[in-house]
Amino acid sequence: MDILKNLRQAVLTYDAKGAGRSAEEAMAEGLDPLTALDALTEVLKDIGDRFGCGELFLPELVGAADAAQAAMPIIEEAFRRTGRKAKRLGTIVIGTVKGDIHDIGKTMVSALLTAQGFKVIDLGTDVPTGRFIEAIKEQGADILALSALLTTTAPEQARVIKAVETAGLRDRVKIMVGGGAINAAFAERIGADGYGATAPEGVELARELLGAE
Repeated sequence: MDILKNLRQAVLTYDAKGAGRSAEEAMAEGLDPLTALDALTEVLKDIGDRFGCGELFLPELVGAADAAQAAMPIIEEAFRRTGRKAKRLGTIVIGTVKGDIHDIGKTMVSALLTAQGFKVIDLGTDVPTGRFIEAIKEQGADILALSALLTTTAPEQARVIKAVETAGLRDRVKIMVGGGAINAAFAERIGADGYGATAPEGVELARELLGAE
């Protein structure tokens, strides 16, 4: 089908505008949103696998994820309109904590999670604690992923976890942490559910936390 071919090609060429346009055309012509979502997931998984093998690099991975994200709101709106349910591994809210503006590691994890079929809400960098709490509530998040590269900002992860507990949300969301300033012992000490030393480890951890095969 030409529409799906165009959608896949837009992601493969990192064309966010083209992906959005192709998604709009597909939904306007009555394509099942599940078919469109499956096409996106398939091409993103292929890109993620090629990244893991060293055939592609971070700019290509991020470009493909950005293109797919441009199409997702259109497809998700079609799901809402038709009452269909999207097949997702889970919803993940991710961000770099307050005071830390480092982005590369978080962006890599976000792209790989998207490629694996998670719905990813990337809040960016220097994220205030309250914004994490709002996003968990707004998105019905299954996982909260916190990044911190600096030793000076690592304690913010503990503050966010404490705020999640205070808000009465801890039982409904898993929390994973990572970043250059973090290790497994620190993660356990602050009450996180897990720690990933690398982006691929973070993806595997997310799958384990949600019991995904």
